[in-house]
Parts: sequence; C-alpha cells; structure tokens
Amino acid sequence: MSLVLPPAFAWAVLIGSGAFETMWAYALAADHLRMRRRIVLFLVGTAISMGGLAIALGTIPVGTGYAVWVGIGAITTLAFAIHRREESLTWIRAVFAAILLAGVVGLQAVS
Repeated sequence: MSLVLPPAFAWAVLIGSGAFETMWAYALAADHLRMRRRIVLFLVGTAISMGGLAIALGTIPVGTGYAVWVGIGAITTLAFAIHRREESLTWIRAVFAAILLAGVVGLQAVS
C-alpha cells in the first residue's frame, strides 16, 4: 500500500527529492572530504532522495516521476558543479540544460 498525496504536494516532494540527488552524487566525487563524511552525506542524500521518490510515486505515474526525478537531479548537480567552479558553463551546456528543464516542465504539465 502506497501513500497517496495531493498531486501538487507529490510534485513538490518529487522535485525536492530530485534536488537531493546532488548531495549523494557530490559525496561520491568529493575527494577532499574524509571518508566518514562522504559516507554520511551519501547515505543521508540517498535516503532523502529515494524516500521522496518512493513517496511521490504513490501519486505520480512511475515513468513520468522517474524521468522528472532524474532530470531535476541532473540539472541541480550540474548547477552545483558550475557554482563550485568545478565545471564551466558554455552556451551549448546551457542550451541542453534548458532543453532538459523544458522536458521536465513539459512532463509535469501533461501529467
């Protein structure tokens, strides 16, 4: 039995949990952090991210929900890396990130 949320709240949970993908992805790549801190960041980020996905999928169809979750995670992880100056923002990256974001918004709009 899954938890059924009001659709607007389910979408908010899904978007928030997608953003927490950034935490666990960063923990995997953060060589400058001690291993214990990396493990804690990974476990907390994964629990929040996957937990939110599981809760949101009680209301949102799985294909749409998973695609939006991955898209939000990819966009926020890229934005975080650019903010930390670990990656550069080129015009072509901005175009493809905008396309990805448009797809996420489009999937939400038609669901």
